[in-house]
Amino acid sequence: MKDQRIPWDQYFMMQAVLLSTRSTCERLSVGATIVRDKRIIAGGYNGSVSGDVHCIDEGCYLVDGHCVRTIHAEMNAILQCAKFGAATDGAEIYVTDFPCLQCTKMLLQAGITKIHYLRNYHNDAYAMSLIERKHVALQQVAFDQTDLDKLGLAHILLNRN
Repeated sequence: MKDQRIPWDQYFMMQAVLLSTRSTCERLSVGATIVRDKRIIAGGYNGSVSGDVHCIDEGCYLVDGHCVRTIHAEMNAILQCAKFGAATDGAEIYVTDFPCLQCTKMLLQAGITKIHYLRNYHNDAYAMSLIERKHVALQQVAFDQTDLDKLGLAHILLNRN
């Protein structure tokens, strides 16, 4: 009998998509899931420092076109590992949108060995060159339209917000 389960890459990306629904950013909802040995070790979404005001309540705090209030999903996931003592060396990350340059540098420094992403988002050329130089695998995860229809999640996966 054929295995009818969702493939691992889609499964972990769905976890990142689910996390993105907790985002408090008005500009882009991003989720990230860190995985080692096919086990989720942390997750994060973009939002304010715990206990601070949220962009969805007071608007974004923009400086030079960037919201300085928001902690990126990738950083929140890495910080969760640090807070609870989960090693990131050799782990993989699933993120809904291609990581920015700062997050890419942080992921590489944390020992992430593979970056899976759902959507392209201002893919930075220097980030790409760092990923290549560090020999970190990069994979865009795709979803089959039939599976999306079955799950009823096409609108979340295919739209930025």
